[in-house]
Amino acid sequence: MKNLIVIIILLTFIFNSSISLGQEKLFIPRNIQAAYDKGTRSPDGKPGKEYWQNSADYKIDVEFSPATYQIIGSEEVTYFNNSPDSLKRILLRLYPNIFKKGSARDYSINPDAINEGVSIQKISINGLSINLENQSIFRVTSTIAILYLPEPIAPKSSIDLSIDWSFYLPTKSTLRVGVYDSTSVFVGYWYPQISVYDDIEGWDYTNYGGQVEFYNDFSNFEVSITVPNNFGVWATGELQNPEEVLNENIYGRYLAAKESNDVVRIITESDINLSSIFKNDNEKNTWIYKAAEVSDFAFALSDRYLWDGVRAVIDSSNNQSVFVHAVYPVSSPDFHDVAQICKELINYFSFTMPGIKFPFLSIVAFNNGRKGGGGMEFPMMINDGSTDIWENTVALTAHELAHQYFPFYVGTNEKKYAFMDEGWAVMLIFKYMEKLTGINSRLISNTGNYEYLAGTEDDFAMMIPSFSLPISSYRNSAYDKPSIAYEILRDMLGDDVFLKASQEYINRWNGKHPTPYDFFFTFNDVTGKNLNWFWNPWFFENGYPDLSIEKVSDKDDRVEVVIRKVGNIPTPVKLKVIYENETSEECYFSADIWIDKEDIFSTEIKLTDILKEIQLGDLRIPDSNRENNLYLVH
Repeated sequence: MKNLIVIIILLTFIFNSSISLGQEKLFIPRNIQAAYDKGTRSPDGKPGKEYWQNSADYKIDVEFSPATYQIIGSEEVTYFNNSPDSLKRILLRLYPNIFKKGSARDYSINPDAINEGVSIQKISINGLSINLENQSIFRVTSTIAILYLPEPIAPKSSIDLSIDWSFYLPTKSTLRVGVYDSTSVFVGYWYPQISVYDDIEGWDYTNYGGQVEFYNDFSNFEVSITVPNNFGVWATGELQNPEEVLNENIYGRYLAAKESNDVVRIITESDINLSSIFKNDNEKNTWIYKAAEVSDFAFALSDRYLWDGVRAVIDSSNNQSVFVHAVYPVSSPDFHDVAQICKELINYFSFTMPGIKFPFLSIVAFNNGRKGGGGMEFPMMINDGSTDIWENTVALTAHELAHQYFPFYVGTNEKKYAFMDEGWAVMLIFKYMEKLTGINSRLISNTGNYEYLAGTEDDFAMMIPSFSLPISSYRNSAYDKPSIAYEILRDMLGDDVFLKASQEYINRWNGKHPTPYDFFFTFNDVTGKNLNWFWNPWFFENGYPDLSIEKVSDKDDRVEVVIRKVGNIPTPVKLKVIYENETSEECYFSADIWIDKEDIFSTEIKLTDILKEIQLGDLRIPDSNRENNLYLVH
């Protein structure tokens, strides 16, 4: 009887082990596992029944002085604690302190850009001023200020803050934002912003050192921006008082552009020469913008920029549209076409990939005049340089527009998991650029970048927090490697299934804060497949992609080709058979041939002529060692 029990136990162990292998698990850190235990996250990838997140209402008055580049602001903030916790402190982000002497930075900046950072003149809590000199109440370290509260914010309650502050924009640095000519400025990372308190980490203490970017709550903004009367202002949100700041002719064109399917030149070069654009009843104008449920606010201003506008339809059933703006200097080599480019891209995003309506009803493309491209995204705003190559202009515009979905619609933590937004913004435009140019040069370029670093000391597992990465590794982990992983996933699942899973992920998590696990588990749930065998090597493990031709065997009019997966990263198998008469044929197998973790794959190919050679892979499939990808008949 004892022997029988032992046999049953052994069989049970073997059976359970095989299930464990067939249903490979992902490592979940303790802090994230705690969220599942509390019910704020669900193992099927949905927000849990106990999911919550905090938010704020900002009312900001700000004035910009072009003579000194000083920003003077005051804000009223109502912060809503929707968590089950009593909050004894509030964290404020003081982003301009990145330029403050002594602040921690990820890389060096122009010494002439270093200044005194943010000056906080006053903070009131529920109407009562606090002593800013008392470090037991208020403490600043680099770009983070800690405000210790006299009474905790109870769960499901709110607190009112009033803050007066000022700082000077550095004129010798354009780190994502800045002064681009003497009177043309893009302002971002600028106001005292309440940090995120979430169900994973509690308060986000991450310092802004210049490398990692956003992780913000979804909030409501009403921002009044006062500038000299010869300046225009473009910002996150919708302009509330165009008739008060635009002269009659410009206002008429503004209204026409809002309803036009063709680009309207709202401000032209002749308008700038005549200096008859904005209302000049007073020395200064105040531009008022409102935005609801956005994760940040940015604005740009100039007294010499052209302004184009057009509508882009995003819902044909009700004619819903986005008001597209392009603002740029007269000398711009490429931005005269950007309003139309934006319109076409918004159509693609809304109806093709990801096939979900563009998330905001206004978008401003600001051209900073910097040569060589490069761009930066904010909610409803993009800040782009110029290129002399049309394809590059389209790709840059497309990438920054794609960010409106990630992280500004789906509120990912880019500071911690940059691959969740940058990788998507790269991958989403692969097919668009291929259709536009006839070759998928973006995919080929990213593949080459990734395979160059893959398996080296600079190639880190993507699940390592982005704020921990060295500069030499950040781009690979944030852009190149994840975009290739997503593209191989799309190829493996097929367009329809991939699109269905992507849309479900976006629909589940828009306006919320997903982790990578919410993404992984949503795809597992929607596809009905355990994709952990794919997630583990691509996102969790160190390694590299490398396939080799192990052996080729003749079998009458066929050949058997044996492929070895030398590296641990699963990739597709593409074989090109070339004959003596220089004709060729190809066969292709998606990455799921490696689902059982076998390192050998074999296939038979029927020959139609005398075999000359067999090539493995192509430039769109990463392979860190291409020297073992060729078989020659001797």
